[in-house]
Amino acid sequence: MPIHTERQHLPYTAAQLFDLVADVEHYPEFMPWVVAAHIRRREHQTVFVDMTIGSGPLRRRFSTAAVLHRPDRIDITSNDQLFRHFLQRWTFATGATGGTDLEYRVDFELRSGVLQALLAAVLAGQIVATIAAFRRRANELYGLNERRRLMRPRDAE
Repeated sequence: MPIHTERQHLPYTAAQLFDLVADVEHYPEFMPWVVAAHIRRREHQTVFVDMTIGSGPLRRRFSTAAVLHRPDRIDITSNDQLFRHFLQRWTFATGATGGTDLEYRVDFELRSGVLQALLAAVLAGQIVATIAAFRRRANELYGLNERRRLMRPRDAE
């Protein structure tokens, strides 16, 4: 799969969005294709996660390691047999007028070329849907009053 990058400006702090992305055990609550997520262990800034994704009877479990560079970046890799290579990077930068400029970058290739070809269109759609799911979750957790406060220009406060 070619590298895919999504960018959005969200009306929340970098720390809030970082915490939301780092809270993998709650992914099944708001990410429809995440069936289960379990933190296997933590070592310093690294979190080792077992995640099950799927829809209906089709499910696949794989492992990742996320290096947390709070509050600016999260780098996620996997050495799972499913992937030839796997890298996700989330970056969080404070916007010029408040809020956060979010970037989600995905670069992975499945070992099975046939499976990669079959799932290419679905995977591209899931990347866009991932940002939408996090945006909805942030709206639920952080609410309208927080959004209004953060969206005001700083010099107006």
